[in-house]
Amino acid sequence: MDGILEVFLGLILGTIATYWVYSFFRKKQKKELTSHQSTVLLERIKSVCKLISVEGDFAEIYKYENTKEHFMSLVISKKKALIVIKAKAQIGYDLKKILMHADEGKKKIILTNFPQPEVLSVEPELDFYDIKNGLFNSFTPNDLTSLNAEAKKHILEKIPESGLMETARKEALQTVLLIEKIVETIGWKLDYSAIELTEKQKELLEK
Repeated sequence: MDGILEVFLGLILGTIATYWVYSFFRKKQKKELTSHQSTVLLERIKSVCKLISVEGDFAEIYKYENTKEHFMSLVISKKKALIVIKAKAQIGYDLKKILMHADEGKKKIILTNFPQPEVLSVEPELDFYDIKNGLFNSFTPNDLTSLNAEAKKHILEKIPESGLMETARKEALQTVLLIEKIVETIGWKLDYSAIELTEKQKELLEK
């Protein structure tokens, strides 16, 4: 009788131990799967964010004049040129400023910061017309360097009124929506409540 009891208790303990081991590894496997899902999601989101950029082409006419005085201001020498500035400006986001993390327990990707758009690059090309050199003041190779810097500054001043920044903000909003769709494909949710949005932007996100 004792032998049967021992066998019975052994079976019960074995069953409990087997169930415990099974539950332990299942929980561990589930946790690893959730962790893997969050890692994959974050990587996919980062890849999407890299697509955000807006390009604008500028064509500006710039009148350049430079005057120098010689011989105790008795001789004034002027050089001038009409310059057509063609430039391509790229507006985008510093990806290092995008802050997000995964809440594995609630299956959420929490977006805590999406940066403001900024100028990533300006590439000016200069075409010179109506070049006039002064007697003691002519164009030199160094002038091209300084004129390129002036042209870049000139384009940077034009960007705010071009509408490129606003277009970039709209692109960012579309990207948030795209991120939300990506997150939803595996049953997770995107929490972007920490991001400051205008009422108009909130309306677009809620549609």
